[in-house]
Amino acid sequence: MIRFIYWLFFAALGILLAGCGNSEAPIQNAAPVPATIAAAPAPARIAVLRFAHETCTFCPGGDVTIADWTKIRDMDVGDEVLTAGGYTKGFTSAIREYQGVELIGLTSPAGVYGGSSRSWSTRETFEEIMAGQIADLEAAMPVDGVYLALHGAMAVRDIPRPEAEIAKRIRGVVGPDVPIAATFDLHANEDEEFLKWADISLVIKRYPHYDTGLQGERAARLLLRTIRGSYSPTTATRRPGIVTPTVLQWTGRSPYMDIYERARRWESREPDVYVSVALGFPWSDVPDLGANIQVVTNNDQALADRIADDMNDFMWRVREAMFDTELLMPEDAIARAIEDIKGGKSPVVLADYSDRNGDSTWILAEMVKQGMSRVLYGTVRDELVIQKLLSLEVQAGDAFDMPVGGFAADSSGKPVQITGTLSYLGEGMGYETIAIVEFGEGNSLIITPALRQIIWTEQLEVGGLDPDDFDAIVTKSRVHFRRGFDETGYAQSIYIVDAPGGFVGTVRLDSLTYEHVELTDLYPYGTPPDRR
Repeated sequence: MIRFIYWLFFAALGILLAGCGNSEAPIQNAAPVPATIAAAPAPARIAVLRFAHETCTFCPGGDVTIADWTKIRDMDVGDEVLTAGGYTKGFTSAIREYQGVELIGLTSPAGVYGGSSRSWSTRETFEEIMAGQIADLEAAMPVDGVYLALHGAMAVRDIPRPEAEIAKRIRGVVGPDVPIAATFDLHANEDEEFLKWADISLVIKRYPHYDTGLQGERAARLLLRTIRGSYSPTTATRRPGIVTPTVLQWTGRSPYMDIYERARRWESREPDVYVSVALGFPWSDVPDLGANIQVVTNNDQALADRIADDMNDFMWRVREAMFDTELLMPEDAIARAIEDIKGGKSPVVLADYSDRNGDSTWILAEMVKQGMSRVLYGTVRDELVIQKLLSLEVQAGDAFDMPVGGFAADSSGKPVQITGTLSYLGEGMGYETIAIVEFGEGNSLIITPALRQIIWTEQLEVGGLDPDDFDAIVTKSRVHFRRGFDETGYAQSIYIVDAPGGFVGTVRLDSLTYEHVELTDLYPYGTPPDRR
């Protein structure tokens, strides 16, 4: 009875309170009504272009023409541009997360056939490609922003700073108020001239290059914030006055990993800060050669300068350690590799860092001389051999007895006579025709028509080859090979192999004849003017 009385009391109390409550209170189980309804974001139209080349101005073979820029494939147009290359894919992917954004792809080249083994682009070639991009941009106007997927080490005859020139011409079309953002390779030779015309510059932080897509994503979000008014890019640049060969720039070792960790630390400590370090590409004879630091903040010039000064000073403090990588001459590298294999420490990777033409034979010649066996050599460039094989209409299983490689320049060494059996002749590695020759005791040599850097073991699975069947692998690569052979734990030992003499590709940059930069203004060949 007492429980029943309590129940009646609280039921009556509940009815009384409900009657005194807000008559506009939501009915139970009705859909909630948000306190505020956000307005749809203003639409934005962003133009996107790619124009990137890492140019070896000292490499032989003549200037690059429009035919070289279109040999890989025809120009990308429209939506093709938006998914061509890691930076652009990252940019497009991030932009797709936002409402009301339209992307307009401007006609863009895929890249230069032969990659970084190719020399200067002609001015006429640059003008032709830019004319098409500017025409596309003018037809797309008005736009609210522009994204440039660049490299930073392109070299063009009579245009000292091509990437800055690209930004300048884009600025001439869109006017002073439309933000321009760009992403760059870690090997960019870039200075403050670019940021006179553009608003945002972001550089990848890892070599090998894992973060191209990530930097594209960051560029997308930062550019869109700038368009919509929540970010006001404020920049600072510094030039440490240091030039380093790319083989030394592996970010998996100190002090390079320390430099980029310091940049990431600043980005973590300070909101809306972006810290980029480009180490430069020393085989481009251009006036902005060498390392460069670029900082972007949200309307805070003092902070941008403070971070840029700190990064600049830190790089100068660790400059000596930037040259500590061990390099072995071919004779010593082959001898060490043979001993490693005898001791059960295989597979061994021999990285031919200096071969910018693709036809270098220094390691091949020493390998034959010392009778090394069970080696997969990937690769030697020799389009002349491939053409001859095709003209002779030979087949797999036929005898092979020809000189290979060693023809493009003095840096290539001399041709090496290879006697063995042709095991494969056909498509592979992105080429219409490659050749594989078995020779010696269990060796296989891959011959390609152009320089081919081997990054992954899977690239060597061609023509019936299995890299696991070999005790040693020779790869033409400076650092990229570490992705598939080092950081995966595949290789049991790794040797970076040097080449005799001073020429393009080696770390001995003072043997090159620079015409557009004073090498003595850069460490380690001299002292920068502002540090004297």
